[in-house]
Amino acid sequence: MQKVKLPKQLDPIRNAMKRAEYIGVFKASDMTRLQQAVATAEHDIEVEVSFSKDAQELAFFEGRLETQVSLICERCNEPFAHHLEVSFCYSPVKDGQDIDELPEAYEPVEVDEHGEINLLQLLEDELILALPIVAFHAEKDCKRGGDEMSFGVIEPAAERPNPFAVLKELKRDQE
Repeated sequence: MQKVKLPKQLDPIRNAMKRAEYIGVFKASDMTRLQQAVATAEHDIEVEVSFSKDAQELAFFEGRLETQVSLICERCNEPFAHHLEVSFCYSPVKDGQDIDELPEAYEPVEVDEHGEINLLQLLEDELILALPIVAFHAEKDCKRGGDEMSFGVIEPAAERPNPFAVLKELKRDQE
């Protein structure tokens, strides 16, 4: 199947009326914030998005993203491949619309004055949120051994007297 480049801006309500489906790619080079958050992002981002209306006639769109990025391991400072796969479900809302009325299954996404959303930016946000907070290899794959992951020697804690020992002595004296 041929990989089709997806539109960056689109009208989610109009697409929901048409029950449109998009299967294609975004170039990783178009996602500058993702490029800054990872070591490298060279693979295209595979995207599947389907627009529809639910039983309440609310427009929504759902789909998934998949790509591979390279992150820097926090332990050994070496790059490693990390697979990202994200599922999402949004419902478009207009400025001033009460988002509390939306079912919990939908995340709200605000449309601009033309009724469109920036799909590229929205999906880039999803990928950035899917990145790990602290990036590191599995211990077996990391170049740093278990011994190298601990630094220094922990001295045994000095035995300190119990501050309540005086109270124990007072109680014994009263008996």
